[in-house]
Amino acid sequence: MYSRIIESELLRLKHIFNVVTVTGPRQSGKTTLCKMVFPNYHYINLEDETTISELELNKKSFIERYSSGLIIDEVQRMPDILSAVQVVVDENPQSSIVLTGSNNLLLSQKVSQSLAGRTAVVTLLPFSIGELTEKDRIFDEFEMMFRGFYPVVWAQNKPATDVYRQYYNTYIQRDIFQVMNIRRLNEFRKFLVISASRIGCEFNAQSIANELGVSLPTIQDWMNVLEATYVAFRINPFYRNIGKRLVKTPKFYFYDVGLVCYLLGIKTAQQLETHPLRGQIFENMVIGELVKHQFNHGMDNNLFFYRDKGQHEVDVIIDDGLQDLKAYEIKLSPIVHADFYKNLNYFKSLFEKETKITQIINTGAISIDDPFTGHINFKDLDSALTAKDN
Repeated sequence: MYSRIIESELLRLKHIFNVVTVTGPRQSGKTTLCKMVFPNYHYINLEDETTISELELNKKSFIERYSSGLIIDEVQRMPDILSAVQVVVDENPQSSIVLTGSNNLLLSQKVSQSLAGRTAVVTLLPFSIGELTEKDRIFDEFEMMFRGFYPVVWAQNKPATDVYRQYYNTYIQRDIFQVMNIRRLNEFRKFLVISASRIGCEFNAQSIANELGVSLPTIQDWMNVLEATYVAFRINPFYRNIGKRLVKTPKFYFYDVGLVCYLLGIKTAQQLETHPLRGQIFENMVIGELVKHQFNHGMDNNLFFYRDKGQHEVDVIIDDGLQDLKAYEIKLSPIVHADFYKNLNYFKSLFEKETKITQIINTGAISIDDPFTGHINFKDLDSALTAKDN
C-alpha cells in the first residue's frame, strides 16, 4: 500500500468543511485515497447504474441516511446530486461528505454553483517520486520517465505501454467526448501527439492550427479540454513590470510523462535514453513533481517560467508572494557545470531582493552548500522543497 502525501491535507480540511471534493485524473488513486483516509464512510460509485437508479428515487433521502460519513465517487456522472448535498449539509451541520470527480470543467462549474463556501477542493495527481518506495526509486530517470507515475503501473507492476494505451483509448477519449463532441477525431489525435512533442516549448496555437488545417479557436478549445480532463496544464510567463521585454506565450506540459512517452511512440526506457526529446521529457517530469508538491501541501499552482527577448530563460519560477521567489533550472545531467547558473544569476540580478533560492534540479547528488546555490537531485525534490517551505 502506497501512502499519499495529500492525506494530511485532506484530513485537515475535513475538520473545517462539511464537504471535501477530491479532483484529479482518472486512475490517479482518488477512490483508494478516500477509502483509506475515511474507512468507515459509506461508499457509492456513480459509475454504477444500480446506484444511480436508487438515487434517482430520492437523492436527498439517500444522502441524509449516510450524511454522517459518505463518499460519493465520480460525482460528475450525476451533477444534480450536488443540489441535494447542499440541502442536506445546510440542514445538518454535522454532515461529513467526500466527493470525487475526474472532470475538472464540469465538476468545478457544478461545485461552484451548488457548494460555494461549503466545500474545500483538493487535487490528487498520480504518484510523486516522494510517494514511491525506496525500492521503486532504484529505477533511474529514464525508467521513471518511461513508466510514468500512475498507481497501476507501480502498485500492480503492469507494463507501462499497455496501461497508457488503455488509458488513452478508454479514458481520454471518453472524458473528452463528455466535455466536447469532437468530430475531427483524427486531427485531435494528431494534436495530442504534436502537443506531446512540444512540451517545454512556447505553445504556438496558430502554428499547430495551420499544421492540422483547423481553426485557431479549435486548437484553443482542444487545449482547454486537455486541461479540463487533467491531461495537460499550462505555465504562464513571469512578469514584474518589464512586460515589454518578455515573451507572453505560455508553455504546456502533461501531467504524466508516461503518457508523453506513449504518444511519442517510445516503447522502452532504453529507447528514451537516446531520444531527441529526452531533456524536454525530463523537464516535464520535474515540473510535474513541482505541481504535485504544491497540490499535495494545499498550495496553489504558482509556477511560472521566465524568458525575455534576449533569450534569457529560467525553467521554473515559484512565486510565493511577499518577495519570495524561488528559481530553478532543470538539467538532465549528473554533473553541474558553472554555465548552468548563468540564467539563474541573470534572473537574480533583476529581482535580487525577491529571489530567495536559485538552484539546479538534476540527476546528481543533493547539495546543501547554501540556500542560494547548489543543486537538488530530482528524486529528493519533494523532501527538499518541504524543508524549504518549513
